[in-house]
Amino acid sequence: MAPDMGMADTAVETERGLVYGPSGKRLDVHRPAGASGPSGTSGPTPTVLLWHGIGPDERDVLEPLARTAAALGLLVLVPDWRSDAADGGRAHLLESLAFVRKEAGGLGGDGESFVLAGWSAGAGAALGIALRPESVEGWRPRAVVGLAGRYDMPARTTGAAPLDDLAAGRDPGVAVHLVHGSRDAVVEAHRSRDLAEALRAADRPVTLQEPATDHAGVIMTAYDPTADRCVPTTAEHAVRAGRLVAGVLAEATGGGA
Repeated sequence: MAPDMGMADTAVETERGLVYGPSGKRLDVHRPAGASGPSGTSGPTPTVLLWHGIGPDERDVLEPLARTAAALGLLVLVPDWRSDAADGGRAHLLESLAFVRKEAGGLGGDGESFVLAGWSAGAGAALGIALRPESVEGWRPRAVVGLAGRYDMPARTTGAAPLDDLAAGRDPGVAVHLVHGSRDAVVEAHRSRDLAEALRAADRPVTLQEPATDHAGVIMTAYDPTADRCVPTTAEHAVRAGRLVAGVLAEATGGGA
C-alpha cells in the first residue's frame, strides 16, 4: 500500500491484478470512489494508461503516482510488462493498450479517447504509438505524457526512435506533455528538452516542466539499492513532483478535479 502522500486519497479505490491479455500479464486500476462501473449520465471518467519503466513487472512502483492522479478524478490503469521479453515488451504493451480500448468503458472510463503516459522507457513507448498509429489500427491517444524519458532510442512499442520519426516528418497528431526531474542522473533532463525542441521546430504542441527532483522522485518514489527497485517515499521533493505530474495528467485528459 502506498503511504500517505499528503493528499486525500481516501476517496480512491484500487483494484489489483486484472489479467489484460493472452500473455496473462496483470494490471491495476486506480479510480475515484464510486467510479467502478459505467458512469451513466455523468459520462466516463477521464482515463489514463500509464506504463512503467524498464524494470520487469513493476506496476506497483507507479501506485503512489496513480493514486494521486485518481484522487484528482482520473481512472488510471497501470499494467505490468517485461522489457526482458524476446520482443522487448512490445506484445505486453500493445496487449495492455488493446485491453484499455476495449474494457475501460466497463470500468467507468473512456476506451475511445484516453491519455497514454509512461515513465522512463515507458515514455518513449507511449510517444511511439502517437507517431506510428498504424501500429494500433490507426488509433491515437487523446494526448501523450512522457515522464523522465529519452526519445533517441527505439520505442518499445514500434522499434523506431521518436526523434528519428520526427526528423522524418512524422507527426504525433496530439499534444505532448513532458515532465523531467532537473536532478535526474539516470536519464538527464536534456533528453526531454531535445524532444521539446524537435516538437516546437515542427510546430507541434508540447509542454515541458522540470521539477527539482530525480528520476525516481518524478513518480513519488526513491530508489532502494537493497531492493533494486523504486519504493514509495514521502520526501518533499518527490511529493511535490508527483502532485505536479498528477495535475499534468488531469489537464491532458481534459478532466479531473
